[in-house]
Amino acid sequence: MKIAIFGATGGTGRQIAEQALQAGHQVVALARDPAKLGLPASPNLTVIPGNVLDATAAAKTVAGADAVFVSLGNTSNNPDMIVSSGTNVIVAAMKEQGVRRLIIISSIGVGDSKDQVPFAFKVLMGTVLRKAMEDKEEQEKVVRASGLDWTIIRPGGLTNNPPTGNYQTGVGLKVKAGQISRADVATFALAQLNDPQYIGKAPSIT
Repeated sequence: MKIAIFGATGGTGRQIAEQALQAGHQVVALARDPAKLGLPASPNLTVIPGNVLDATAAAKTVAGADAVFVSLGNTSNNPDMIVSSGTNVIVAAMKEQGVRRLIIISSIGVGDSKDQVPFAFKVLMGTVLRKAMEDKEEQEKVVRASGLDWTIIRPGGLTNNPPTGNYQTGVGLKVKAGQISRADVATFALAQLNDPQYIGKAPSIT
């Protein structure tokens, strides 16, 4: 398959790109600074230099894709609400290009998953993480209203540990927040390419 990735310079996005290439997929990644991508050269990898807020760059990235992965994050040098604003641009580009499958990496604690996180994290969500969580909340609203074939993946606390294959997923309060490696999140995200179970749903993974 041909997949487009936004946020490939981040930890989870890079894992998605690496695993997709290992599986033989064609990968097109948008990167503001391609040098930060950290992926070996491959005939199956195309890097589009640009910003997610640039509609032209977004359109080039999604053109001809079978699926689009979005793993955007908020960093100190980014404008406020860049995750939701960028997702708006991506959704518009997908509609323009006729691409329907959209897979988003969000977070447990967003939307109706607030009660899946412990009290201490709820405190953080209302203080130091407030802006980032508000951005994710708005992103999920954009995705749900898009009319695309979307899946919102909500991981727990992300680590850089190796993949384990030992994780639980599901929709609803039974899945409580816990640590999960970015590699395992990427494996689960890529599994959605051939599994319609969570289209139109927001599974948690922990």
